[in-house]
Amino acid sequence: MKIKTTKPRCIWKLNTLLGEGTMWLQSQKSIFFVDIKKGNIYILNLKKNKKKIIKFDKEIGFICHIKKNIFIIGLKSELRIIDIKTKKIFYSIPIEKNKPFNRLNDGKIDPSGNLWFGTMHNKEKKRSGSLYCLDTNLNLHKVDDKYFITNGPAFLDEKNFYHTDSKRRIIYKIKINNRFKIIKKNIFIKFNKKEGFPDGMTTDIKNNLWVCHYNGSKISVFDLKGKKIHQISCPVKNVTNCTFGGNRNNELFISTACKDLNKTEIKKYPLSGSLFKIKTNVIGKRTLPLKSFIS
Repeated sequence: MKIKTTKPRCIWKLNTLLGEGTMWLQSQKSIFFVDIKKGNIYILNLKKNKKKIIKFDKEIGFICHIKKNIFIIGLKSELRIIDIKTKKIFYSIPIEKNKPFNRLNDGKIDPSGNLWFGTMHNKEKKRSGSLYCLDTNLNLHKVDDKYFITNGPAFLDEKNFYHTDSKRRIIYKIKINNRFKIIKKNIFIKFNKKEGFPDGMTTDIKNNLWVCHYNGSKISVFDLKGKKIHQISCPVKNVTNCTFGGNRNNELFISTACKDLNKTEIKKYPLSGSLFKIKTNVIGKRTLPLKSFIS
């Protein structure tokens, strides 16, 4: 089946400095995303067309759902399990206390209900980033290291996923065992300079990989062999993250960023930092909650 997509439509005009962490929550008919640098969580309820912004005092890389109003968020150097309605904190898990210049970046839930996330050097100058997994018992596993900028992951199944080092323009294909140890890691795709940097990504039910291009103004879709099978042009330079959602899970929500743009580029791309949506003829994989004993 040939992939078909509509043009990206702006559904929330914003100027997020570094929009990221898109997550669709079907039970609330809402798309969640963050601005890492401003420390904001944005919530857009599509059914009610209601917008909400929740402010935190730290940089925030991602948000994932557990149940009801309980979420896990990746702050600068902390995983925090919180009721975002009451602000009650259930757990706070420190991450890399010995690396004050690092921060958490992208994070997603795998098909088994574990949280995968990465860290990175905040000024993007050192390969001090690592890949972690928080399992369903809230045990933390360090899985990989020596990353400049961690992004993804995007899952094929319980043991296989894609993960990116954006600055090196490399998307890896990784296989793990039952103990969260890497048993295979290969370069899946390497971008050239004209394509920008591979950023956030997601998979559809055919296991095609949808990759956002930071500094590349597009989203590319690759099949299991790494062949590009579709491309979506975006009216912004920095496309940062995407996730499937909507009632049939056939809509793609896309975050973008103003970061690194000069005045001329901001004038050329006035919707930079906004949230977009496209309709597709494919079904994406459902956004999953963190399986946890949190009551």
